[in-house]
Amino acid sequence: MLKRVEGKTALITGAARGQGRSHAIRLAEEGADIIALDLCGPLSTVPYELSSPADLQETVRLVEATGRRIYGAQADVRDFDELQHAIEQGVAELGGLDIVVANAGIMSFGAAEKLTSEYWSQMIDVNLTGVWHTAKAAIPHIRAGGNGGSMVLTSSAMGVRPAQNLIHYTAAKHGVIGVMRNLALELANERIRVNVVMPTCVDTDMIHNDACYELFGPDLPKAERSRDSLSGRFASLNTMEIPWIEPLDVSNAVLWLASDEARYVTGVALPIDGGQTAR
Repeated sequence: MLKRVEGKTALITGAARGQGRSHAIRLAEEGADIIALDLCGPLSTVPYELSSPADLQETVRLVEATGRRIYGAQADVRDFDELQHAIEQGVAELGGLDIVVANAGIMSFGAAEKLTSEYWSQMIDVNLTGVWHTAKAAIPHIRAGGNGGSMVLTSSAMGVRPAQNLIHYTAAKHGVIGVMRNLALELANERIRVNVVMPTCVDTDMIHNDACYELFGPDLPKAERSRDSLSGRFASLNTMEIPWIEPLDVSNAVLWLASDEARYVTGVALPIDGGQTAR
């Protein structure tokens, strides 16, 4: 390994599994200590099982196996005070903060005119306000180090294009790009870089669940909806004709943006999308 983030500390939200766990392991492999935060509980509008405390403990175990230190805690990005306290505890234990990956996010589905206020509010609260909360709570700690830093926010291919039955998700992910651009502008003179990653579908539980399969295969009986039967429909989103990417594909982009290899890269929305947004 090149140890591109050796000696740095990285905060990752939504770190209990999926992309967040992958980011934690990849950054740890390259030398970073990790502050891993996650809600680790259900949300009323999310139609698939969210992570558990056991999932977060597994992330802790996997990071420790790389030889790096990790502070893991449950925290809800919707609750600024709770999130701020968890970040303060992690920084106190690990000593400083250099990298932020605002990754926590949810998915749910519904046509615009039928979507309830609860679905809209919960999506915006987690996927957009949660990103702002993470940045707001983290900036003072990065600033205190006096060496600049990197923030990577998770948007989506839906951050620059619409999608059926995803008006709330699309609005949130468009908003994340706006948050990134403003933060990049405000923090540039302190050499705190802020960028966005925009994945296509990623091979995690967020897409591999009954609700998402129903969205992609409404004409199929439930018993016939599966990864294999629907992979072609997922692939139709991307010009490279891949159904989905792996979490590691996003993690490698996060690592690059967090490293000194991207030391003058800020204000960028980076697609990792198999060409979905090239159309």
